Amino acid sequence: MKVKGLRWWVIALICLATVINYIDRTAFGVMWPEMGKDLGMDESDYAIMLNVFMITYAAGKFLSGKLYDMIGTRMGFVVSIVVWSVASILHAFSRGLISLTFFRAMLGLGEAGNWPGAVKSNGEWFPVKQRAIAQGIFNAGASLGSVIAPVLIAYLYGHFGWRSTFIIIGAIGLLWVIPWLFINKAKPEKHPWITEEEQKLILADKIAFSETDDTEKEKGLSVAKILSYKESWGVLMSRFFIEPIWWLFVGWMPLYLNSKFGFSIEEIGATIWISYLGGMAGSIIGGWYSGKLMETKTVDAARKITIVIGGALIFSGLLGIIFLVTEKNPMTFIYIVAVVLFGFQFAIGNIQTISSDLFRGPSVGTLAGLAGTVAAVSVIIMNSLIPMIASVSYTPAFIVIAVLAPLAVMSIFTLIKRIRPVEIESV
Repeated sequence: MKVKGLRWWVIALICLATVINYIDRTAFGVMWPEMGKDLGMDESDYAIMLNVFMITYAAGKFLSGKLYDMIGTRMGFVVSIVVWSVASILHAFSRGLISLTFFRAMLGLGEAGNWPGAVKSNGEWFPVKQRAIAQGIFNAGASLGSVIAPVLIAYLYGHFGWRSTFIIIGAIGLLWVIPWLFINKAKPEKHPWITEEEQKLILADKIAFSETDDTEKEKGLSVAKILSYKESWGVLMSRFFIEPIWWLFVGWMPLYLNSKFGFSIEEIGATIWISYLGGMAGSIIGGWYSGKLMETKTVDAARKITIVIGGALIFSGLLGIIFLVTEKNPMTFIYIVAVVLFGFQFAIGNIQTISSDLFRGPSVGTLAGLAGTVAAVSVIIMNSLIPMIASVSYTPAFIVIAVLAPLAVMSIFTLIKRIRPVEIESV
């Protein structure tokens, strides 16, 4: 049996995993008011668990990147989604701060693997010109999950309660493993279902990538060796600067809407999806646009042009929030945030896939995981500062992240003169 476009089935499953990922992590915040009451916990306990999640999430990005390099993307994804799905189910059996914090830590550790796994899988399954659109489809899952989660969780909670809701969404993740193992039987080189045309399309770039022997191809580089190249630092620094922009809105926008505009939970749920829809569109269009540019331009030019456009949209959108939004026009804020998230996703897919542009197989997951860890650290720093800033006004926070957008773009241009495979120095 041969399946046309097998790579698109693989990325569709990864996108679905990302939707499940965001549903699982969002459930905690949506159901917290009732969970907190039942478990006798307050907002200080909630803050502790947020920080624990982000710490293990940061560590998990790097650890899972190494894991994927060792056992491959097929089994790597299985490990990641089983860990976070079991953690989600265990939430139902929480009895207090210690048990719930442990389960949140386990969730962060498992969920982190989704990102370096996607980057590595895209490097294996897609030619260079299509990697950004593949990454865009994957990233669209994050926005789609953010749109679906509040409605789905509210429905499940209303019918089954918070404990059963965690069991249901955890079980959905475990079921995902079945089609994943069925469809993703092997890498493109050996998959029995892949057509000859698709196999040639995917492997053409890999053959051109390196002339080293097979043994060297499979060995992989150490972290120290990867960090010895300034191009790696371009990826790390851009992720460090740009990541807080997404998480500021994902984590703090509901609180901002409540404090500035007096939005109720129902009003937040009825409007916030518009902003995430902008992010989802940016994911797809940014990947498509980059691939379109590669028809006439180099990978370097296509990636950088797309990243610059995304950064410009982020920056101009944040200026709009700072100067145009008042208490009287809350929907203006919602629409401008849609532009900001569109710009973020337009750029981030290309930034994330640079790891697979620079390095080959066994080293891609390591750099992608390390970049994810660095990104999570910057979010932890932001989360620790926001409460102090927001006690007076959110405006300084918007000013700071407006500055971060051009810094992220400058990191790419300064440290990566040309986006292409690095020349590995032999020892």
